[in-house]
Amino acid sequence: MHSYLIKIWNRAWSQPDPLLMEAGVRGELLVAKTRLGLAGVLLLIPLAGIFVGEIFKENLVGLGATASVFLISLIACLLIRDGQRRKWLGFVTSGFDVTLVSATLASFFLLGQPHTAVNSKVVFEGYFLALSATTLRYDKRVCVVTGLLALAEYSAIVVVAGTHWDLNSPAYAPYPYGMFSWGAQISRLILLLTASLLTLAVVSRTQQFLHLSTSDPLTSLFNRGYFNERVSVEVGRAIRYRQPLTIAMVDVDHFKSFNDQHGHVTGDKVLQSIAAKLHHSFRQSDIVARYGGEEFVIAMPQTDATDAFRKLEDLRRAIAGTPIPVPKGGKPVFVTISAGLARFPNDGEKEDDLIAVADARLFQAKRNGRNQIVAGNSS
Repeated sequence: MHSYLIKIWNRAWSQPDPLLMEAGVRGELLVAKTRLGLAGVLLLIPLAGIFVGEIFKENLVGLGATASVFLISLIACLLIRDGQRRKWLGFVTSGFDVTLVSATLASFFLLGQPHTAVNSKVVFEGYFLALSATTLRYDKRVCVVTGLLALAEYSAIVVVAGTHWDLNSPAYAPYPYGMFSWGAQISRLILLLTASLLTLAVVSRTQQFLHLSTSDPLTSLFNRGYFNERVSVEVGRAIRYRQPLTIAMVDVDHFKSFNDQHGHVTGDKVLQSIAAKLHHSFRQSDIVARYGGEEFVIAMPQTDATDAFRKLEDLRRAIAGTPIPVPKGGKPVFVTISAGLARFPNDGEKEDDLIAVADARLFQAKRNGRNQIVAGNSS
C-alpha cells in the first residue's frame, strides 16, 4: 500500500517532458490573458452588488480582491511577454489566486462577520476559478500545489472561525448566511478536494492528447509539425540572446533497397533502433524529430557546429556498429547514416534557411559516398 501511494505521488509530481514544458511556455501567456479576462468579468459581480446595494460590505471586499487579481494578472502578462522562461511563474500566480480568496474570506473576521468567512456564496467560488485556471498550464505539479494550498488555507479559516466564535449564538440571528455546521464545512473541503483531483485528471488527459498529436507513432520522437513550430521558437531565442544553434538532417543510407531486401517490418525496426539512439544521444533541451520516411532532424540550442559535429560523428559510429536483428532468426544486418549540419547565424537566420542548408549538406554527404557527416567548412 505504501509503495502504491508513493507511485501515485511520483506520477502526480512528475516534471513535464520537454514537449509539455514547451507547450506550457507557449500557453503561459494564454493563462495570463485568461486570468486577466476572468478578473475583469469578476469585477462586474461586486460592482453590480454595490450598485444594487445588497450585502455592501461583502461586495466591497470582493471589489478590492478582484481588482488585485486584475492588477497581478496584468503584471504576469508583462512578465511573460518579455520572452524569458520563468518556471516558477505558474506556481506563484496560482498560489496568489488561492491565497487571495483565502485572504478575502479571512478579512471578514476583521469586519466582524465570521459567518461570512465560512458561509460566503460570493467569495468561496473563487477557489474553483483558481483551481480551474491551473489546467491551462499543463503541469500536474501546479495542480497539486494549488489544490493542497486551497485545502490548507480554507481548513485554517474554518478552524479559526469554529473555535474563536460561537457562530450559532443568538447574537448572530437571523443568520443571513445560515447557521454554522461542521458537516457543511467538511462538504466544502470535499468539494475543494474533488475539484483539485479533477484539474489533475484534466491535465493528465491533456498531456496524453498533446503527446499523441505531436509525436511520431512509430518512433515516439517528435513529428515534423512540432519540430517546425519548436525550431521557430529556438531561432527566435538564439537571435534574442545571441546564442549558437545547430540543426542536423540525418538520413538512413540505402533504406529503400534495405526495405526491398529485408521487408518493411525489419525496416521499421531499423527506424526504431536509430530513433532510440537519437533519443539517448541528445539532451532534453535538444529537439529530435522524425522528418519523414527514413529522415530525421535535430535542433541543438546553445550548441556550436564543432560540438554538434562531434555528437553526430559519435552517433554515426554507434549506429554503424550496432547489429539489427531480422525476423525468423536471420543473420543480423548493419546500417549506416549520413548527415548534414547547418549553424546559426553563419548558414542563415531563419529556420527555413537552416533546414535547407542542412538538407543540402546531407545530399552532399550522400554524393560523397554516404556514411559521413558534412558540416560545411568544418567537416
